[in-house]
Amino acid sequence: MNEQSAQARWERLSQRPLLALAVAFAVAYAVPIVDSSADASVTAACTVVEWVVWGSFAADYLVRLALTPRRREFVRTHWMDLCAVVLPILQPLRLLRLVSTLLLVGRRARMASQIRLTTYVAGAVVGLLMFGSLAVLSVEREAPHGNIRTLGDAMWWSFTTMTTVGYGDHAPTTGLGRMIAVGLMLSGIALLGVVTANIAAWFIARFEKDDVEERRQTAAIAELTEEVRALRAEVAALASAAREEQRS
Repeated sequence: MNEQSAQARWERLSQRPLLALAVAFAVAYAVPIVDSSADASVTAACTVVEWVVWGSFAADYLVRLALTPRRREFVRTHWMDLCAVVLPILQPLRLLRLVSTLLLVGRRARMASQIRLTTYVAGAVVGLLMFGSLAVLSVEREAPHGNIRTLGDAMWWSFTTMTTVGYGDHAPTTGLGRMIAVGLMLSGIALLGVVTANIAAWFIARFEKDDVEERRQTAAIAELTEEVRALRAEVAALASAAREEQRS
């Protein structure tokens, strides 16, 4: 019990610092991409910030693992956290660092403060738009036949891709850019499904609540009707007894 309370206390205390670190990570990730003319010192500083933030999330995972009384169950139920910590180490998957950081923040926020699903979905949309814009800009800006050259082009492309509209005025030409496009399209479809399911669940809950209230009112009316019938029977019996008494 003490270990569990220690883990909950750690998660509560570390939530806001990790959120601040995630914001710092997003800024450090974006600066070298948005400002392609940044000198080597700025780029190096941003890289250091990225790794420091990643190390902080890795340390947070290890602390939570150490505080939990059931470590195997923790690893099994928090496998997404583990993947988000481990995968960005691999050089081919370094573009996933921002997604991994946003995923870790979102999962921690849900556990610590129980934020509503709609807020989480909105955060996921903003995060994916940011990642998609920055990632595709970083790989397409120098492509020989690419037409995504500015941050505005990248943001417009990310928005039309996530919503599966796909106007076609901007499109990636590199293999990595197309992989990012596939990820954004699948993410957009998944988020749309979550929103649709959430709205449907809300309507169902409302209908069920109205149905329960209607059944409760019907039962109350039936109970009142039975009471009125019983009272009428009592009155009739008393009247009959009074008449018999008068006759005698």
